[in-house]
Amino acid sequence: MIEPQNAEVMAPVGSFESLSAAINAGADSVYFGVTQLNMRAKAAHNMTIDDLAEIVKIAYKNNVKTYLVVNTLLYDHDIFVMRKIVDAAKENRVDAIIAFDFACVNYCNEIGVPVHMSVQFSISNYETVEFFAQFTNRVVLARELNLEQIENIYKQIKENNLQGTEGRKMEIEAFAHGALCVAQSGRCWMSLYTDNSSANRGACRQNCRAKYKVTDVETGQELIVDNQYIMSAADICTIDILDELLKSGIQVLKIEGRGRSPEYVTTVVRTYKQALDDIKNGIYTKERIEKYFVDLKRVFNRKLSHGNYYLGKEMGEYSDVYGSKATHEKEFIGRVTHYFPKVHIAEIKVDTGTIKKGDEFLFIGKTTGTLEGHVKELRVDGSVSDNSQRGDIITFEVSDRVRVNDKLYIIKKKEKYQNEK
Repeated sequence: MIEPQNAEVMAPVGSFESLSAAINAGADSVYFGVTQLNMRAKAAHNMTIDDLAEIVKIAYKNNVKTYLVVNTLLYDHDIFVMRKIVDAAKENRVDAIIAFDFACVNYCNEIGVPVHMSVQFSISNYETVEFFAQFTNRVVLARELNLEQIENIYKQIKENNLQGTEGRKMEIEAFAHGALCVAQSGRCWMSLYTDNSSANRGACRQNCRAKYKVTDVETGQELIVDNQYIMSAADICTIDILDELLKSGIQVLKIEGRGRSPEYVTTVVRTYKQALDDIKNGIYTKERIEKYFVDLKRVFNRKLSHGNYYLGKEMGEYSDVYGSKATHEKEFIGRVTHYFPKVHIAEIKVDTGTIKKGDEFLFIGKTTGTLEGHVKELRVDGSVSDNSQRGDIITFEVSDRVRVNDKLYIIKKKEKYQNEK
């Protein structure tokens, strides 16, 4: 069994705001892509090679490991770019590359950059782990394995004292939370077939998340299904079986979501770190687990599963909406214009909407990451007020520092969830 305090929680990072959010929430490591050749190349946020030095500097200052993703299939014309990215990773002392192409794996080995085997290799048995040990000291196991299969691999690693590169014992990494698609370990050809846009080269069109109907081409009869999103799988969630994941030998708990928001990163990392602490302290109870789910449902999710493949269950859980089933949503209010450190007061110019006493707030900023709380007392243009309107300069107390131009949001429960506790 992996002791809770030794488990590594790896956070997804798609922006500097998410990087700060991950660090503040207690992540042990972060993973990210830069511009091209990663499976989120078309995401709304992507860092660049020029950002590497700052990313690593911020992470190292906070004792957080950095992993750079270069996990697409590579064509001949990609080799120059791949080498440029890996060279930059070495120059900036990135901890490891996560790769899915032997051209990248070989180049990392050639120039002495640690490399981890991506989930897309579908590593599913001990002999394959043993084969990859000549290239790496860590493998991301196939998403389709159950806990018994993972534990069997872990036991053989221990029994054989399997060493990877640099004389280090082989490590097991697995996805603990986030998006799950119908493809085998993320290797999908659907968007390539329909749009000539390859998911395996970071250009997934997310066709599987759309509504579909099945039609008999001879009779025109349509197949009626209760849920038209018949290929949009629910998200992986292991918060209620985290102790079992540790028993199986998973050392690195990977959170999916490099295209998701900073508050998603904050909430998911913080919740999993809390659960690990609770396991360590012997208070990982049913009541605590129910609270974890309440917290996780607040942010982006396509419905949270309960174990899925890990428990050897049928994959019967699918989302029934396009996009998120989050119970809460954020509404933009304005930007920070000043912060008064001696009294912990934030000053904000209201650009839209309204905020009032008692509202739940969220600040997001490059250095701040995320900062949450409730408005205890609201002042408008220096005077105590119950609410504000567009154009007002407002102030209220915050628990930590915010910075000029940080964005302020209020967090509201979605109408359809209003009656839920």
